[in-house]
Amino acid sequence: MSYPAERPQVNTPGIQNEQRPGDLPRILVADKDPLALENIHAAVRNQPWAVSWACDAADAIALVKKSRPHLVLLDLALPGYDGIQLIRLIHELSPETQILVHTAIHSTESAVNAMRAGAEDYLNKPVAANIIRERLTYWLAQREIQNRDVKTELDLLDSFTFGGVVGRSPAMLHLLARVRRVAPHFTTALVSGETGSGKELVARALHTWSGTLGSFVACNCASIVDTLFESELFGHKRGSFTGATEDRPGLVLAAANGTLFLDEIGEMPLPLQAKVLRLLQNREVRPLGDNNAVKVDLRIVAATNRDLRKQVADGTFREDLFYRLSTVHFSVPPLRERHEDLPLLIRHFLVDCAAKYGKPGLNLSRRAELVLTRYFWPGNIRELENALNYACMMAKNSVIDINDLPDYLLTPTESEQKSTPLTMAEVEYQHALHVLQLCDGNRLRAAELLGIGRATLYRMLARHETPPRT
Repeated sequence: MSYPAERPQVNTPGIQNEQRPGDLPRILVADKDPLALENIHAAVRNQPWAVSWACDAADAIALVKKSRPHLVLLDLALPGYDGIQLIRLIHELSPETQILVHTAIHSTESAVNAMRAGAEDYLNKPVAANIIRERLTYWLAQREIQNRDVKTELDLLDSFTFGGVVGRSPAMLHLLARVRRVAPHFTTALVSGETGSGKELVARALHTWSGTLGSFVACNCASIVDTLFESELFGHKRGSFTGATEDRPGLVLAAANGTLFLDEIGEMPLPLQAKVLRLLQNREVRPLGDNNAVKVDLRIVAATNRDLRKQVADGTFREDLFYRLSTVHFSVPPLRERHEDLPLLIRHFLVDCAAKYGKPGLNLSRRAELVLTRYFWPGNIRELENALNYACMMAKNSVIDINDLPDYLLTPTESEQKSTPLTMAEVEYQHALHVLQLCDGNRLRAAELLGIGRATLYRMLARHETPPRT
């Protein structure tokens, strides 16, 4: 028998390296059990795969560093390293590598620990050659699907970017359709939504689709000192107050023939609200220290994350200004209500980060993608953008793994830790759901890992038609 040069001798007849030329899927078999190796050899023989072999942890690590295999078939009892730690190390060295555990350690705990560490599948020895071949084929096919998904997302990103806004969810498509219809005609508009949900992007889309030739000028009402607000907005003449050493036109005149964006309009002081109302009514502005009003043609978009109706009732926002602004009103849905947009937004930010940080071809590992898709995103798109910028800076190569993500994405939130205690039935149900997620929805595999019959698992899930409280 013959072996690849990098593989140590194993006293098992008939096993040889299956490497072939070309860009074939690369598989690393890390096992020392002679019977298992015979079964694996029978499974991979005559398949279009490039197979390497290792019989201890040191050789497995060396081969992962050298060839970055697409898939590793790993025995948890491989000499020289703890199996769970070895899974983590392989992912650290090669985040894009998928790991299938193939072991004689039969326990639900070891299976769940392996999958939490990043294993994709868990096979209990002995396993027939045809089953091994089936699982290898399946996970290599999943890799191809993931690669195609990346290309599809890039194609969709071009198709579903409208005026700078990314979205394909029904809620966003409906919103953007309304924005496009209104844009050529509006003079004032109000955009509401949670912090970080993309209100300024919607305002910019209104400006872009309006066809105006002027600039888009943004003013954050929450960041300007009250005493300087009027000067910032309306401008001033030289000598109108101490420190006014020259004429200044102000943001309103800077936005002439374009769009003025008043972000966080709910933070604007009441005296200034009256002057903004006058601007909307008369379309003219009078800089501080100037006796003459200047006519100005512009569109005004205001945005808020507050309930302006409640502020009107509380007396902190002018009712007449509210009704003047909200003639055209757009409500931007939070990210948790537009989950279909998440893959496109992730791809959008990855493309931007790749250019920004000089890391072409940035992508997510499968388990990093799962973390991002399961997170609630209370900070909406801005939080997602910040998290991906951090992850891109941390990534050692072109693949972002979970260790590159911000720590808070991987730990329970304070609200989760203080949640109402669960009943035993709910604990069992949530554990079953967790194992089912680890098995990619395969109920037969989940039942095997839980040590229960498939019918028992079905009954457990059927008892909860809606998710239990958390």
